[in-house]
Amino acid sequence: MKRLIALMLLAMFSLGMLSACNTVKGAGKDVQKVGEKIEQGADKTGGTDSK
Repeated sequence: MKRLIALMLLAMFSLGMLSACNTVKGAGKDVQKVGEKIEQGADKTGGTDSK
């Protein structure tokens, strides 16, 4: 019985870690897209020269 509980906890922890990786990866992509849009907006204004 203890072994079954331990295996269930391990499985739940593993699934949680796997889903967290996907969440962080997705958030990173979202932040990157926002940064690209900000950069495009800054380029359109011509306020600074990008070298």
